[in-house]
Order: sequence, then C-alpha cells, then structure tokens
Amino acid sequence: MVSRNEPDTPGLGDVVDKVKEAAPLHLKWLKNPFETQLWRSIFRHKVDDTPRNRSLAVLSNVFLHLHPAKINRDSVRYTFTWGMGGITFYLFLILTLSGVLLMFYYHPDKANAFRDILTIKNDVPFGNFLRNLHRWAAHAMIITVWMHQLRVFMTGSYKPPREFNWNVGVILLLVTMLLSFTGYLLPDDQLGFWAVTVGTNMARATPLIGHEGPLGPEFGATAFNDIRFAMLGGSIVDANALLRAYIWHCVGLPLVGGTFMIVHFWRIRKDGSISGPAPVMLASEVKTAKGRR
Repeated sequence: MVSRNEPDTPGLGDVVDKVKEAAPLHLKWLKNPFETQLWRSIFRHKVDDTPRNRSLAVLSNVFLHLHPAKINRDSVRYTFTWGMGGITFYLFLILTLSGVLLMFYYHPDKANAFRDILTIKNDVPFGNFLRNLHRWAAHAMIITVWMHQLRVFMTGSYKPPREFNWNVGVILLLVTMLLSFTGYLLPDDQLGFWAVTVGTNMARATPLIGHEGPLGPEFGATAFNDIRFAMLGGSIVDANALLRAYIWHCVGLPLVGGTFMIVHFWRIRKDGSISGPAPVMLASEVKTAKGRR
C-alpha cells in the first residue's frame, strides 16, 4: 500500500535527472537532424557512401523520386539550364500561396471587386506588399517560362526521346499565359476591362469556334454561341465575365497547370533527366578510355 505522505508523482529532482539524461541525445539531434527518427521515417534509406543506398534513398522517397538516381553532371550546370524551369516552379508556388491569401479579401462581383482591391492596398496589413508580390511574381513567371522554352529549343532538348515532354511544356506555356490573362480582369479596373475586351474580340476570329473565323459560320458559330460568348458568359464584359475569369484563374487553370506540371516532372525522370551537352571527361577517365583501345 502507498502511504498518503508519499507523493504519487515524481519529484523535481527526478525530473531534473531525466532532463539531464535526455539533453545530450536532443543536443545530438539538433546538431545532426538527419539521424532523428522523424528524418528516417521520411527518407527510408540512410544515405551512406554506397551508390546503392544513395539510389534507394532517391527511388523510395515520395519527394525525391521525381529526380533520377543518376544524372549527367554537365546537364545541371546553370550555364546550360539557366535554372529557368526551377525558378518558374518556385514562382508558381509563390503565386499559389499569395493568391490564396488574397482570396480572403476579394469578392468576384462588380459591386465589390475594385473596392476590395483598394481595401487590400490601403487597409489590410501588408496587403499592398502581398498584392505586389502576386503581381510581380506573375510577370516574372511569364518571363521565366518563355526563357525556359527558349533554352529547351536552343539546346535541342525537344528532340527524341523528349518530344512528348516538349508538347507538355507548350501546354504549360499556354496555361501560364491564360492565367495571366484571366488575372487581368479581377481588379475590375479600366486596364483589365479593355485588355479583356481586346483579347476576347480577337477570339471571335478563332477558326471553327469563332463566328468571324475561318469556317466558323459554316459550323454554326454565331455571336451568341462562339468561343467569345463562352469566355465572357455573354456578349459584353460584365459580371458574368468577372465571375468566369475568377473561377478559371483561381480554380480551373491552376488545377490544369498543376496536373501538367506533375506529368512534366515525371517525364523528365522517365526520359533520362535533363538533356545536356556531351559529358566532360576527367583526366582519369581519359586515361582509362585510352587504355581500353
């Protein structure tokens, strides 16, 4: 039986002793977090100095398996890739995060849209910074995706076996342009209004699906059922156009872009990583190659 005078809980001295015992282990984990159980639960295989374990660490991890186990060391040089693909993806993440935060203060209707922009700019803490971050990241993403496409073309990285991924990249380029175009209308200002007016008027001349385009009238396209009418939800840029631009910009196009990004990254791995120049041979490799002749 336990005496009533003896406490059931450990005393302060016991707690201090346990802390002293655990302190060296926690200090070791802080100095080397790669040895913790949490890290090992995410990265199933310890990265030793053996090629097999390094390959297993990449192939068995959900975050790292998108990268090939082996790559051409010259194909990842910034002087060759410019880093435009990775920068574009990071800008997409910034745009997604900042866009979600902006959605808390925005209403996609004619009565509140422009007023919400002024509220974000003047009243929301760091709102002007957040809006400018979203805006300039969008401009930068347009530039980087075009630079990435140019680099891939100039280095011949679109050639077999990467021709399918080139087509995926072209789709991602179009999605990026449409994201920028739909975002133009959301502030509901004069710049956005006339930009969307001009853009949708150009869509009237689309072949087959524009009522002013080639073969459009032959296929039954009119001003009330063609691609322009579908984009605006009517005949003019009004509340329906704002709502449709909001849905496409915040839901539809990000889902399409994210899906094709997954395919794009997966195909990079399946096609043998990034294409690169002929590998530069080390002095030891040159000697070995000469000795085999």
